[in-house]
Amino acid sequence: MIIPQTICAWMVLVAVAGVQAFPTFHSHRQSINWTQPEDDWEILSIPRSIVPHVELKHLENRTNAEASISDEEFLERLKRIKNNTSKSRMLWYDNTPDGLAYPPFVDKALKLFNLKQVSYEIEHSLLSKVSCTACKAGAGLLLHYIHTGKTEGEIIKMIYQFCSNLNIQSPRVCEGVANLFGTEVVYVLQRTPLGPNEICSFVIGDGCEDTYNPYHEWEVVFPPVPKPPVMEVPVPKEGAPFFKVLQISDTHYDPHYVEGSNADCNEPLCCRLSSGRPANPNAAAGKWGDYRKCDTPKRTVDNMLSHIADTHSDIDYILWTGDLPPHDVWNQTKQENLEIIKETVRQMTEKFPGVPIFPALGNHESAPVNSFPPPYVNQVENSIAWLYDELDVQWRRWLPQSVSHTVRRGAFYSVLVRPGFRIISLNMNYCNNKNWWLLLNSTDPATELQWFIYELQSAEFSNEKVHVIGHIPPGHSDCLKVWSRNFYKIISRYENTIMAQFYGHTHFDEFEMFYDPADLSHPNNIAYIGPSVSPYYDLNPGYRIYYVDGDHDTTTRLVVDHESWIMNLKEANHYDYPIWYKLYTARAAYNMKALRPVDWDNLISELTANQELFDLYYKNYWKNSPVRPTCDAECRKRILCDAKSGRSHDRRHFCSELEAKVDDESGKSWKSWIYRGLSNSENYGLDSSYGAGETDEATSTTTEWQIPDVIISFV
Repeated sequence: MIIPQTICAWMVLVAVAGVQAFPTFHSHRQSINWTQPEDDWEILSIPRSIVPHVELKHLENRTNAEASISDEEFLERLKRIKNNTSKSRMLWYDNTPDGLAYPPFVDKALKLFNLKQVSYEIEHSLLSKVSCTACKAGAGLLLHYIHTGKTEGEIIKMIYQFCSNLNIQSPRVCEGVANLFGTEVVYVLQRTPLGPNEICSFVIGDGCEDTYNPYHEWEVVFPPVPKPPVMEVPVPKEGAPFFKVLQISDTHYDPHYVEGSNADCNEPLCCRLSSGRPANPNAAAGKWGDYRKCDTPKRTVDNMLSHIADTHSDIDYILWTGDLPPHDVWNQTKQENLEIIKETVRQMTEKFPGVPIFPALGNHESAPVNSFPPPYVNQVENSIAWLYDELDVQWRRWLPQSVSHTVRRGAFYSVLVRPGFRIISLNMNYCNNKNWWLLLNSTDPATELQWFIYELQSAEFSNEKVHVIGHIPPGHSDCLKVWSRNFYKIISRYENTIMAQFYGHTHFDEFEMFYDPADLSHPNNIAYIGPSVSPYYDLNPGYRIYYVDGDHDTTTRLVVDHESWIMNLKEANHYDYPIWYKLYTARAAYNMKALRPVDWDNLISELTANQELFDLYYKNYWKNSPVRPTCDAECRKRILCDAKSGRSHDRRHFCSELEAKVDDESGKSWKSWIYRGLSNSENYGLDSSYGAGETDEATSTTTEWQIPDVIISFV
């Protein structure tokens, strides 16, 4: 899931602190003597899964005709959506006590950095120059303190004091954030050769200048095997056997959820006894969950799994794409996260006995969140072995022993599911730009991408088709630009082999497109982004069912169709009776001939031109949430650009034509023309503002103020 506001509170608060620091910091400083240890891991020496792993039970007499609905139902659904209106909802509230007086420098800093905008952008992974400037000031101050001899304890105390004094979060959240993240950040910043410009370009991407950084410029190596001629992907054969596949993602099970507790607290996660008493009955947490910043109660997870087991008893296998612990990231421990992993594994095993499950690792499984040191970080207190070793034990229930070596190294693996069909699970935390360990060296952490190429080349030689699963979508702004760029090349090289990708993380119901880098008119792959179980936040709980071309002589292994199922949380709480129902089926809802990359590319064009069809997509994107916000032209551009961009931090490359068409359709082309002209002439990377869906007021906020000289001296 997108990172909560609390996690990056230290970035915001040290940005504020930056206005009172005066010593000059130079980016070309003397760093401590640290050398990355050698890594002697040899890809070619590890065992591979070469024996078909899954015996499927439900293939007889089953055809893909079951995976569609009639045209009449589709048209009726469009009519219902057209007549359905939603109420706009405020996404921000002001929790600053009236009459609170700040010292003059703090008051100036609050106006200067617009902390709420920075916090909002960090929380939603939609970062602009406002966040970039705050990042540079904060990183500069931290680096200055580190290299003038401040101890780790002093720096952590400083982070806590600013967080608490400025009411960025409650004192206990500030204390937890400072203690959990401070040690790691100080350790990394002591050893990185980078200055504030390089650090913030690395972390924020589009919102900052594209600063050249030799430590984070690298290319994967492809084997000397020519790319085979691109085969035109046929429409899957009607009436052929198929696999029925369940995707569950982002459960965020909260063992401390309490019905009736305060759902409207001033912390990143509410609906707990520690959230305090609700101010009124409307602020009380619902029995089955809540639309506010609350995660999933156990009864809802149990109810969903029971419903799936009863309704979809013919599931062939399950894709489980990560994020199990809740969003209380300020007070998590390794032990508690491991217990949540074990308990969720027990639930899955009990509800789906004998059903193969293929898991992928989320960014919330570690403690602290987003902390995934590469294998060369092997000190006991910093190593990630505590998590990967336990994952190997837990995942062994479903995976062959041959994957143990790569799971323990980097939580990735490759399994031959059926003859000619392979699933590869990637650890997408090695592309996570909030994984601070990558500042030491982001060059293919854990050698994962090089291993990925080896697996794909072996699959190509063996004429296997591959599905890729992971957590963070590679085109999402949370994915490092250099990692995503390399991944995009890999997808293009092996487009004849990779038939589909499956991710989670965003909590929305959406997809991402991939194109030939040399020919953007040629779509070559599709990434399906499954909805979250957690309602965090403003969402209904949901899951996905896919129908995959099955075992037959002309199989494509493409996704034939998919459907999203949800529970209406408002009605479940009102009637105390949760009902799970099918929200939509992709082909029928969007009138698609098939689900090939070219079909999804055509859908983006139709969504750009057809407001009624986009409204349907937007409803499904939000899982039919009754509290979803309205979507203006900027919102529409952001959502469609997300779908178009399988390569992160490169929106200008993919979305300029799409945005112009939306502007033309909405009658705002003159405004967009001026905005894009300013963006290109100043080279400020304001395409991230498109991603943030900023209003005119928000945009003017980013351009009216000037950076003070004292901060320029740092950066």
